[in-house]
Amino acid sequence: EAAEHRALVLTGFGGYEKLKVQSRRSSGPGPGEVSVRVHACGLNFADLLARQGLYDRLPPPPVCPGMECAGVVRALGDGVRDRQVGDKVMVLAKSGLWQEVVNVPARQTFLMPAGMSFEEAAALPVNYITAYMILFDFGNLRPNQSVLIHMAAGGVGTAAIQLCKTVENVTIFGTASASKHDALRSSGVAHPIDYRTMDYAEEVRKISPKGVDIVLDPLGGSDTSKAFNLLKPMGKLITYGVSNLLTGQKKSLVAMAKTWWNQFSINALQLLHHNKAVCGYDLGSMDEEFELIGRVLSKLDNLYSQGKIKPKIDSVWPFDQVADAMRQMQEKKNVGKVILVPEAPKEESKKEEN
Repeated sequence: EAAEHRALVLTGFGGYEKLKVQSRRSSGPGPGEVSVRVHACGLNFADLLARQGLYDRLPPPPVCPGMECAGVVRALGDGVRDRQVGDKVMVLAKSGLWQEVVNVPARQTFLMPAGMSFEEAAALPVNYITAYMILFDFGNLRPNQSVLIHMAAGGVGTAAIQLCKTVENVTIFGTASASKHDALRSSGVAHPIDYRTMDYAEEVRKISPKGVDIVLDPLGGSDTSKAFNLLKPMGKLITYGVSNLLTGQKKSLVAMAKTWWNQFSINALQLLHHNKAVCGYDLGSMDEEFELIGRVLSKLDNLYSQGKIKPKIDSVWPFDQVADAMRQMQEKKNVGKVILVPEAPKEESKKEEN
C-alpha cells in the first residue's frame, strides 16, 4: 500500500495557478470513518468562489478543496458496520475531497445505485440534492406550474430541468448564452432566453404576463429583486448562490460591493401584501443533516434507476489540468457537469500510444 497519494491543494487565494497537485501522506481511517479510493470528483461554483477567498466554509489555505467525489471503500475504521471494503460510494463533505484517497465519516458516504459510473456519481450529490430540495421541499413544484432556471446549462440547472420533467406539464424558462439553446430545448426547456442580449424578465413577461410560479436564483445581487418581481401570487423565490460575485480570475472588490449594495431585502410585513415566498438554500450549511440528505439521495437513486434522471457530464479533466477545468466553468462554456479525475482518462492515454 503506497503511503503517499496525490491531492489538489489550494496554496492561497487568487487565480487558477493557486491550485497545485501535491503529494500527501496516506493514513488509515479513524473510528467511524471509511477510507475511499477516489475515482472522480465534482467541480462546483462554490469551489470557484473558494479559490478567490469568497467562500466562508473553506478552512484557510493551504487546503484541499472538493465537496463531492465517488470511489471505492478500501478500508473501514473501528465501529463501521454499514459499509464494506469494495462498496462503491458517493461522498459529500465541506471540503477536502479532491485527492486520490480520502478518509471520511461513514455517514458522509452514500452507496451508488447499480449501473452508475463514477463520473455520474461525482456529478450527482451537490447539484441534484440542491435542485431537488429547491424545487420540491421549498418550491413545492406541482403539475402545470412554471419555473425560471438561471444558468440552465450548468450543473444545478441541468439537474433542475430533469427534475421538472418528472412532474407533468411544467413549463421551463431557462437562461443561457445562445450557443446552448438547442441543447436546452432538446432537454425540455420550452423557452431558452439569452441573458447576454436580452432582458430575461421582459422575455418571460412576453410569454407569461403574470410571471412564473418558481424562480431559482443562483445569481444574487439585483437579480434577486428581478426574480421576486417575476413571481405570480403564491410564487416562490429560492436563492442559493451569488455567482454575480465571479467576474474574473481573482476576487473583484467592485463586484463584491455591487452585489452587496444590490442585495435584495424585504421584511415580513411587505411579504404579507405580496403573497410570495422567499427561501434561502445552502447545502454547505446542512453538513450535519445526514438523515435529511440521505432521504433526498435515496429518492434521487430511485429516479436514476427508473431512468428519469441522468447526470450530464460536460467534460472530464485530470487533476493536473484543474486550471482548464475551472476556466471551462467560470467562462460558462460547460453544458452539464465538469468532473476532475486523479489520472488522465484511459481512452486518451491509449490514443496517444497508437
